[in-house]
Amino acid sequence: MNIITPQELKLKTEKKDVFQLIDIREDYDFDDFNIGGINIPMDYVFSSLDKVDTDKPVIFICNSGKRSKAIIHTLKRKLQLEELYSVSGGISGYQELV
Repeated sequence: MNIITPQELKLKTEKKDVFQLIDIREDYDFDDFNIGGINIPMDYVFSSLDKVDTDKPVIFICNSGKRSKAIIHTLKRKLQLEELYSVSGGISGYQELV
């Protein structure tokens, strides 16, 4: 399982590394607070795979990190993709540590 810490994500953002950030929380959570990227609620990820840019690393973030881990586990198995990451602690961890 590919995990990225909130600190690593912040550093990647500051360095302007190339990656796609996908927030899988509900629209209202994303609208309330987000750190950028695109919002695809978890229930719509598999019907929105055309929005996932498989040409670069993709980082998934949710509220706590549990749902993003589940999504990348399934996507890796179904799509045979390796460059998928989950933010440990999710958006809550990002807010606390960064």
